[in-house]
Parts: sequence; C-alpha cells; structure tokens
Amino acid sequence: MTASVETTLRSGVEVRLEDLRRRYSGVTALDGLSLTMAPGELVCLLGPSGCGKTTALRLLAGLEEADGGRVLIGGEDVTNVPANKREIGMVFQAYSLFPHMTAMQNVAFGMQLHKVGPAERRKRAGDMLELVGLSAHVHKYASQLSGGQQQRVALARALAIEPKVLLLDEPLSALDARVRARLRDEIRRVQLEVGTTTLFVTHDQEEALAIADRVGVMNAGRIEQLGPPTTIYSRPATPFVAEFVGLTNRLPGVVKGGEVEVRGTRLPLVKPDSSDGAAIALVRPEAVTLASDGDMLPGPLIGTVIATVFLGATSRVTVDLGDITVLAQLPTSDAAALTAGTRVRLSLRKDPVLLARDETAPTEA
Repeated sequence: MTASVETTLRSGVEVRLEDLRRRYSGVTALDGLSLTMAPGELVCLLGPSGCGKTTALRLLAGLEEADGGRVLIGGEDVTNVPANKREIGMVFQAYSLFPHMTAMQNVAFGMQLHKVGPAERRKRAGDMLELVGLSAHVHKYASQLSGGQQQRVALARALAIEPKVLLLDEPLSALDARVRARLRDEIRRVQLEVGTTTLFVTHDQEEALAIADRVGVMNAGRIEQLGPPTTIYSRPATPFVAEFVGLTNRLPGVVKGGEVEVRGTRLPLVKPDSSDGAAIALVRPEAVTLASDGDMLPGPLIGTVIATVFLGATSRVTVDLGDITVLAQLPTSDAAALTAGTRVRLSLRKDPVLLARDETAPTEA
C-alpha cells in the first residue's frame, strides 16, 4: 500500500445495535436484535429472505426508523440522527453509478457532498481507485466498465468519504460466480487495509463464511447464533443454523443416555442432556464415508449410489439406503469409482450431532 493511500485510512469504531425492533403492517421484521461489532471488525448477517438482515442494516444506516431499541456508533447514540449525518458508507446490489461520469468523477462526487475541496477530492479519489485496483480505469465511464469493475468503483466511492462504518447489502449477488468470488476476496482485502468497521448482509452462506470475522445467522428477526465462521459451520447452536449453513442429512434415530443411535451407529450429541426418545440426527455429508469393497450383505448402512456430482476437489455422492437417501462429500479421487449403481457401505464419523425433534425443515430463500 502506498503512502498516499495510507493517509486516507482511519481506524474503525465500535458499533452497537441494542434491542432493535421493527414491524411492517403487523409483521415483525426485527424482534429485539442486539449486536456489538468491535472496531475494524467485519460481521456478516446471513439468513433467508425475510429474516430481518436488511432491515437491521437499514436501521444502522438511518434509512428507516426503529420501533424500539438504540443504535450506537463509536459510543454515540445515533438512533435519531439522520442518515446523512451518521458518516456511513454504503454499497448495494445495484451499483448506482452516474453514467455520464468517469470512475474518478463518480468516486469524487460523494466527497463533494461532504464539502471536501477539489484538490483533496481528486487525490483521495485516485487513492481509493488505486486501493481497489482500478488505477488504469479512472477515466472510463460506467458503460466501459465490467460489472465487477463498477462494483469496485461503488466500493471506492463509499470508502472515499472516510466513513465510520461501511455497509454492504448483497453487493455481489448481481455478478457471475467467478467474478463474485474474486471480488469477495478483494472486498475483504480492502476492508482489512482500511480498517473500517463493516456490516455485510447476504443470503449466500459461502460468501459469509469466506469473508467475515464473525457470522450472525438470522431467523425470524433474531440472531440464532453469532460466532466465527468455523464455529458456525462445525458447531451450530440450533437445528436451523445446522440446516441453513451447509448441507445436512436428516437421519431418524433414537436418543438414549446422551447419545443417539442412527442405523446401528451410536453418535455423541452436541447437547448430551437431550431427553431420550425418537429424534432426527443432523449429520454433515463430510461425516459420511463410503466403501465399495468387502461385505455387502444387506444392512442399515448398505446402499446403492444413485448420483455423483463433481465439485472440483470434492464430489457429492447420493446413496439410496432403501428407505432414505444420504449425501456423502468425499475427495474427488475417492469418489471417481463410485458410479451410479455401485453398492457401497456407509460409515458415520462419530462427530457430536444436533437433534431436530420434528420433521419440519426451516423455510429457505
């Protein structure tokens, strides 16, 4: 990073959302949401459509008024402060660039509204475009830029005003998969360099797990679990989180003595004090291994491969056990020989599992 870019950077501030509540025509969008973001942290709110994640972002931005609760930025209560006085930068799904302006002019425009002088506007706009890797495109109009480049300009524009907080609302969803992955990593790089406290809203679990310091999984206006991506994925706190974040097999079993027996295999429980009785064990596909040699006498873990999906380094294999289908995620080198019709024997890795006590899966976007 050049010295000129360094001069535009500022340290992040703490952001606190306290017991936020919001209803629309009798429908609860936020039901007492609370969240504290550390200075310079990137927190991602993840969840299906209608869970309240965008409402939380809009209340933080000042674009809507809360029915209850408070918003604090850097220790200051801004609940009743207008949006244009909160020093917040925003990037949305729509790039909203001015077509008659160049990249440089688009980035400089926001600073003009903040009463930054012409010379400083030009300098800072150049620095921000350099930061997002667009130094060679400063004089191009929006129509001359790709979708990914336009979104970089939007990011540079949001950062150029030196915001206390950066808000990103589904900023990558309009881009194709390859550009989305590349720009996702670029946003994280820029955010780490600038150090701005950032709230990122998405329904894409891969995006959330890849970019965030912490992920908050939302459901029905509340955060069901908040933690580092590895914790959210490997130790989900609720069945909703387990099923929303990553694929999960729902396998009927019987709980007894702090374990659950699934098709003849006893598995430990995330919550060993769960009451005895019938339940659904939530088992990750990567905890299922397959063998196509040895004894294939009929049994609860003997089945037939019905499909293998290539995912690159890994492959997802669907196995029919007669009364239920099970997904296994394996290294592609191991899955290559498991063509449709192959008889296989399953093994369940003894990872602690969560239980669901009903058959109703949560609604997904």
